Amino acid sequence: MELTTVWFILIAVLWTGYLVLEGFDFGVGMLLGLLPRRGPARERERRVMINTIGPVWDGNEVWLLTAGGATFAAFPEWYATLFSGFYLPLLLILLALIVRVVAFEWRGKIDDDRWRAWADRALIVGSWVPAVLWGVAFANIVRGVELDADHQYVGGFWALLNPFALLGGATTALLFLTHGAVFLGLKSAGDVRDRAAALGARLAPVTLVVAAAWAIWAQVAYSDNAWTWAAVAVAALALVLLVVATRTRREGLAFLASAVTLVAAVVLIFGSLFPDVMPAFDAANSLTTTNASSTHYTLTVMTWVAVILTPLVLLYQGWTYWVFRKRISADHIPDSIGLTFERPTADAGTQDR
Repeated sequence: MELTTVWFILIAVLWTGYLVLEGFDFGVGMLLGLLPRRGPARERERRVMINTIGPVWDGNEVWLLTAGGATFAAFPEWYATLFSGFYLPLLLILLALIVRVVAFEWRGKIDDDRWRAWADRALIVGSWVPAVLWGVAFANIVRGVELDADHQYVGGFWALLNPFALLGGATTALLFLTHGAVFLGLKSAGDVRDRAAALGARLAPVTLVVAAAWAIWAQVAYSDNAWTWAAVAVAALALVLLVVATRTRREGLAFLASAVTLVAAVVLIFGSLFPDVMPAFDAANSLTTTNASSTHYTLTVMTWVAVILTPLVLLYQGWTYWVFRKRISADHIPDSIGLTFERPTADAGTQDR
């Protein structure tokens, strides 16, 4: 197998890790304004939700950094065209992620209701914006964009807001929202768990309809590879299983189904592209795994680095999830936030923010 193909697959794997793991982080943040009850218990329930992802959200974002770095090193022309042509939406995503990080880190630094309210708004906005815009960006890549002979994007910002891309944004938003609700049902206890499970059961059928519509549209209109129908079929079966599992409160199975759906979505996206990495309306101007790649020597060095370091990263992240595997309930949340992190306990299995 060509090294260019190997790295195309590896970048797809990195995006898979990011969307599956950061997907439920986004979902929890998106639900922060929807799930907690109003009244005295609202703050405690919000802290339960934040604590479910507290120990892992920053590690999950490493997948995005690695995917971006791998794209820059393996396919520099793809990286340059993508980040210059999609500059505004990617800048909005970056700003949203920065705001989200600041909200996570600073929410518990001041014991003031207004301070926490602003931090929560930042978390909510910082989760919704990437959840929608990632779908818009990937849908445009699958659809193809207007590139000139120098592989520069010349379509303009508004061309990115086409019906297929907007449906893609709705699809990723619903997938992450459902993924987050299912994760909360799996990771929390008490009232938060019950309401998250009920909301997941209501979201799953809607997600099934919207995601299926986008996947079939993508396959029929933009994929030249017949084998990607298998990804569409797997996603559809996983979504049906998700609907059944959420209705029967089988939380582990529901989380597995939502994760498989996201994996199948990435396979569909990258499978539809190959051998292109950035298809153009004029096929002669498309970027491919061949004309966008680095030298063979560069790819060889990168491959050895990936072979050595990737297992270590996976082991460390797996260990983190194992350590913080316990459910979290309102009983684990102290009355006062304080200015430092709470020491993890065997029951809570997480930090307090």
